[in-house]
Amino acid sequence: MQIAIINGPNLNLLGKREPGIYGNESFESYFEKLKELYPGVQLTYYQNNVEGELINHLHEIGFSYDGILLNAGAYTHTSVALRDAISAIKTPVLEIHISNIHAREEFRHKSMIAPVCVGSICGLGMKGYALGVAYFVK
Repeated sequence: MQIAIINGPNLNLLGKREPGIYGNESFESYFEKLKELYPGVQLTYYQNNVEGELINHLHEIGFSYDGILLNAGAYTHTSVALRDAISAIKTPVLEIHISNIHAREEFRHKSMIAPVCVGSICGLGMKGYALGVAYFVK
């Protein structure tokens, strides 16, 4: 089974960025733990701050992977192009957010990508990624 984790803008700063919201752990450190938790799953990780590069990566893997966990960061709330890319691929995408976007600023309450994703996990910290992998592993 192949599952991709894709993180969008500013998530390269996890562990440094607003630790009260996002915690103190880098994603790279968490990813190593996640791979240990699911040794039978081929997990890949990609992060980019550029919308077009995220779209390109979705196109590259979106017809061959079993699942994609996407934390689109701020693009969640603004990107019709990202939404269209998710709609265009065959691999199911699960929307992930570390913080509870519904308990934050009002502009974060609307997700452009949620209607084209199989589901959403938000507000559970990094554990949301493990739950996302569990969803695809079933």
